[in-house]
Amino acid sequence: MDLATTGALALVSHVLVEAGLIARVLLRPHRDPASRIAWVTVILAVPVIGILAYLFFGEVSIGRRRFAHLQRVLDELPDPETFVASGGAPAPEIPLRYQHLFRVGQSIGGFEPVGGNVARLLPDSNATIDAMVADIDAAKDHVHVLFYIWLPDNNGRKVAEALKRAAARGVACRAIVDDLGSRLMIRSPYWQAMRAAGVRLAVALPVGNPLLRPFAGRIDLRNHRKIVVIDNRVTYCGSQNCADPEFRAKSKYAPWVDVVMRFEGPVVLQNQYLFVGDWMTATDEDLATLLDATVSGPDSGFPAQAVGTGPTIRYSAMPELFETLFHAARHDIVITTPYYVPDESMQRALCAAAWRGVDVTLIVPARNDSLVVGAASRSFYADLIDAGVHLYEYPLGLLHAKTLTIDGEVSLIGSANMDRRSFELNYENNILLVDSFVTAEVRKRQETFLEQSLFITEEDLAAWSVPRRLWQNAIAMFSPLA
Repeated sequence: MDLATTGALALVSHVLVEAGLIARVLLRPHRDPASRIAWVTVILAVPVIGILAYLFFGEVSIGRRRFAHLQRVLDELPDPETFVASGGAPAPEIPLRYQHLFRVGQSIGGFEPVGGNVARLLPDSNATIDAMVADIDAAKDHVHVLFYIWLPDNNGRKVAEALKRAAARGVACRAIVDDLGSRLMIRSPYWQAMRAAGVRLAVALPVGNPLLRPFAGRIDLRNHRKIVVIDNRVTYCGSQNCADPEFRAKSKYAPWVDVVMRFEGPVVLQNQYLFVGDWMTATDEDLATLLDATVSGPDSGFPAQAVGTGPTIRYSAMPELFETLFHAARHDIVITTPYYVPDESMQRALCAAAWRGVDVTLIVPARNDSLVVGAASRSFYADLIDAGVHLYEYPLGLLHAKTLTIDGEVSLIGSANMDRRSFELNYENNILLVDSFVTAEVRKRQETFLEQSLFITEEDLAAWSVPRRLWQNAIAMFSPLA
């Protein structure tokens, strides 16, 4: 076969592969038009690399074998639609104007809102770790921890030592971490020391061989959750990983500024359900009986609902919850998020809230640990400011807190960012609640961030150079590729 014939066959093969992938892009369900256009453009414009990019990152799939295992795990767990966690706790008293928020939450994870919950907002990152350690040291039956990032630093070692102490006195201790996010801890001597002390360890979404990984599911799907459950009595929910605020893995952006709440009440068992599902997916240990417990709370406790999302939940779940909260607001919305790269519908919903007279405030970091995300985020500034959104940048470290409050009564706190990675690729956990006192505490924390932040104006945007604006808008064009 001569060179010309070989070249022609290679060209035809390449065109056929491109055509097949483009057809797949167009036929894949649950993909918005912007995503289809972006992927078709990449496949056509960047020969070979575009094809490889789609094979590695083009589809949100956890792999057939893992999906089948997940289905078996879910079959062994109680149906979340009928899962009762409240025992003798009072029925949740949710104002009529907010009931639809919890219906959206229930449609995502299946959990009904439960009454009788209490919560305490932790002062800062170090105080959060100290509170966790104190609860672990008081544990009598079991301790469950799940972190996206667990570093072998001062705070990371504190939690590891607390787990070892608990295991030594007969408490069942289980820890699961994301394989990529916690790779430093997994490779450290502290990981093996915990195992030797009797702490049961597991790794979520192992990366394995990067070249073979696309055949077992998308490589960049991650378990981004942060869950601590102790004795079915206490749970923690918020943005903080198990690490020092100095976050030495990315120290030049430090300190990491987080917000975490400590909950007691029936919502604890809903967080336990999320942990148990993740644990049973990563191991062969059946923990379903732990969900047979009931957790009561005080009559004065507030309604709350755990909302777990991920690539195996409907793809639009997290943006739908955010948008529903935006639409429900009548007076004010305050948001803190480290990564603001919304889809088109969510951006419009937030702008629409401002246009109709809601006082909307968005606080993001002045310096983002992701150059790409930071650039994409700023491409949305002009429309937000034009709609009347009060936009601030926090300059004193990486504002990593993921909080949303509306009208001084409703709060959402957890691990989910306002970007496409959290929407489609990450497993996330959040708690939605209605309570004026707790929300006032979150608002005070948000006000603290606000007082330390820089107000962004139209004049600031006008001062940006043309190359900077070109970079930001070009990066934003590719955000639908997530």
